[in-house]
Amino acid sequence: MPQIRPITDLRNTNEISEACHKYDEPIFVTKNGYGDLVIMSMETYERQLALVEVYKKLAEAEAQIAQGIPLLDGEEVFKKLRNKYVRK
Repeated sequence: MPQIRPITDLRNTNEISEACHKYDEPIFVTKNGYGDLVIMSMETYERQLALVEVYKKLAEAEAQIAQGIPLLDGEEVFKKLRNKYVRK
């Protein structure tokens, strides 16, 4: 369940920091009863960025499929990578 806190709670920075890490999700901050800010830990932020990147890559792949660009064989790709990077 999302954490929603009034902007006056930002005075207690240690408590807000602990809550960001404890709940491992963004905290929504309101000002005069309306949404104003979102605060999150660095870990949560980096995880969100990684998810955005995954969704971006999936959208690119779906667009390529829709355009009829031929797919690569997964086994063949991994075989080439192993030949290139694995030391024997």
